[in-house]
Amino acid sequence: MLPMISKEQLNQMNYHLSGKTVIVTGGTAGIGRSTAEYLLAQGCQVVIAGRRNNADEIAREIETAACGAVAEPRRCIGIAGDICDAAYRKNLVETALAAFGKIDALVNSAGINILANAEDVQEEDWDKVLAVDLKASFFMAQEVGKYMIAQNAPGSIVNITSQAGIVALDRHVAYCAAKAGLTAMTEVLALEWGKYGIRINAVAPTIVLTELGHAAWDGPVGDAFKENMPSRRFAEPEEIAAVIAFLISDAAGMITGHNLVVDGGFTIQ
Repeated sequence: MLPMISKEQLNQMNYHLSGKTVIVTGGTAGIGRSTAEYLLAQGCQVVIAGRRNNADEIAREIETAACGAVAEPRRCIGIAGDICDAAYRKNLVETALAAFGKIDALVNSAGINILANAEDVQEEDWDKVLAVDLKASFFMAQEVGKYMIAQNAPGSIVNITSQAGIVALDRHVAYCAAKAGLTAMTEVLALEWGKYGIRINAVAPTIVLTELGHAAWDGPVGDAFKENMPSRRFAEPEEIAAVIAFLISDAAGMITGHNLVVDGGFTIQ
């Protein structure tokens, strides 16, 4: 059983992240990249995972953008590989420990989507979406969770879900299924691992104006979608990164098993 937290410890809880080591999957682009940059600016050490072969070069770019220069020793490392590969996931953990000596948090941001009408979805595409968005996220969380449990090192895991895991979206059947599953997974892990001091939460964004978000939603289609949102706008990636950072921070110490929706009010209707 975890010891009771003292009033002195409560008074020390804050939003500061300096010194924390975080693994960010999908960290070479989109929400993952913005999150890595945000965390570095808050004083974290970050290991980014991504499919791009130049992942370590991107890590240098992120560190320069966040900190003004690449530090020696470096505070951001990029490891290229396939998040669906068990050996790669293990290597991410080993690399983080070798470089920084500990792991305080994991952000599961890697994800893909293949759009199709339900009657046209191919089994191969269904498997690809669920393999990356759900299966790999679970086994990455398991890899980090096993380390935290074995080392008695409480920490935080944040899974990136979606408004698509809450409401039905046209031509998103595999993606909706994966993100809904990821929300349920978050709750089960929070239930099982709370006794070890490990907090597991999720962030469910609306459309985010990453490079891909702009490509898909700029113009009349996006304008029409925003008319159904109380906010009348999409999210900036930095807004999602800030929420992730909060959930990693000690200030969120009593939040676990929660799917924090960041959707401009889209799903309240």
